[in-house]
Amino acid sequence: MDARRTLWWIRVCIAVMILGLFVSGVTAFPLRVELVIGSDLLHASPAVDWFPDAVAWVDRVAAALVDVDGRYPFISYGTDWLAYAHLAIAVVFIGPLVDPVRNIWVIQFGVIACAGIIPLALIAGGVRGIPLGWQLIDMSFGVIGVIPLLIAWRLTRRLERMRSV
Repeated sequence: MDARRTLWWIRVCIAVMILGLFVSGVTAFPLRVELVIGSDLLHASPAVDWFPDAVAWVDRVAAALVDVDGRYPFISYGTDWLAYAHLAIAVVFIGPLVDPVRNIWVIQFGVIACAGIIPLALIAGGVRGIPLGWQLIDMSFGVIGVIPLLIAWRLTRRLERMRSV
């Protein structure tokens, strides 16, 4: 694989990561609305019979968000900051999109952050009473997110070697 094609694949992997962070960030702002719609959709589908515990969990979270937003809307400010953090981290990945060799540290940071999702979900999820199935869904973000990052890291090292020859 030549340097141009290697750089193209690195950029594809980084763009996937940026897109994932952007979507995660933007969808964290309207959580209450999303959960209410999600609950309605689940109740209109066979999921009620197939996955009753999951549907009950979504219902519980939706009801809690409606209650909290109604009585304590400032609590949602925390998820606004979560959303902003996703968007800010997405912007950081523009560095390796432009020059992956010089900004390989951002890719390495992303790998470390993805790995950190697993203990966070297990520890905080357990402390907060999050069902194991939901913790596994949360962990999947790290497992899935690390794939394009590891590919980008490996290809960036290859690109670095190509440029030093």
